[in-house]
Amino acid sequence: MAGRGRPRSFDREAALLSAMRLFWERGYEATSLTDLTAAMGIKSPSLYAAFGSKEALFREAVALYERTEGGITERALTGPATARAAVDGVLRGNAVAYTEPGNPRGCMIVLAATNCAPENEAVRRFLAEDRRRTQGLLRDRIERGVAEGDVPAGADTAALASFYTTVFHGLSIQARDGAPRAELLGVVDAAMGAWDGLAARG
Repeated sequence: MAGRGRPRSFDREAALLSAMRLFWERGYEATSLTDLTAAMGIKSPSLYAAFGSKEALFREAVALYERTEGGITERALTGPATARAAVDGVLRGNAVAYTEPGNPRGCMIVLAATNCAPENEAVRRFLAEDRRRTQGLLRDRIERGVAEGDVPAGADTAALASFYTTVFHGLSIQARDGAPRAELLGVVDAAMGAWDGLAARG
């Protein structure tokens, strides 16, 4: 009977968490394999054996981010009773998360691969699709508000979702640029102050 392979000498989940934080802080292209192996406490052969490639590791890191740090959005969209409260929860919850002491500022999904060299176009598309999916979730929640009567029947749900997604992404960029939490929450207050007027437009 064949013997078992040599067990890994590192904690895969801990290594993945370290990689996630590095990608979140520096972005995909600015994070080298040397940076990753140093942060994860492993050698290159172990990285390839455990994760396959830098891109595969990044995709796993994004999935981990979405399950943990990035889960605020989906929780907000499934929690409050009205669409307005749900969107407010998305913006406000993320504004707080983006300025949490000890974490990289801003959103990994928004910031980690906005611009990429041609050979990394698949990574840029991967995150762009993720952002579009989130915009779709916002629109679905607003359309549910129309069905449940807390959003006017003639509301342009696509425009509302696009507007609040743009605010959402802008908060991330402002946070990365050093804007304090109070300033971001002020932006949220202003954006939500526009809700009734935007929702009334057909």
